[in-house]
Amino acid sequence: MSRPPLPPFNSETAAQKARAAEDAWNSRDSDRVALAYTPNTRWRNRNEFHVGRDAVHGFLTRKWRRELEYRLIKEVWAFTGNRIAVRFAYEFRDDSGNWFRAYGNENWHFDEHGLMEERHASINELPIKESERLFHWPLGARPADHKGLSELGL
Repeated sequence: MSRPPLPPFNSETAAQKARAAEDAWNSRDSDRVALAYTPNTRWRNRNEFHVGRDAVHGFLTRKWRRELEYRLIKEVWAFTGNRIAVRFAYEFRDDSGNWFRAYGNENWHFDEHGLMEERHASINELPIKESERLFHWPLGARPADHKGLSELGL
């Protein structure tokens, strides 16, 4: 199985890879998202460690049950060869109607087929008021004309 664009990355293909990841995560479809990772992928997500595509699938399923109305923006920070570093922010609400914004950085390492072998994520989240939300597109992929992180001042 291959997931273009493939390494080695340049500025255009790194941005394509980040946008593809953003669009997939905004689908909140654990089956779809998990296929972007190698069967033996290794993850660190905050204080959780996951090994394997099945573990990632389970994590994502639990995540999107808790994080309602999830909307994410990713932006490439740096790239070289088969590695990409992104920064991101996402907004969601819990089942009590409380809104949150999370900020973070991810370091990605890809195999020759464009599947992610490693994902290291550092994430901080804070409560926000509904009036402070910045991500207002309909659920799903961010529209092409919606501002990115830098344009939003994040």
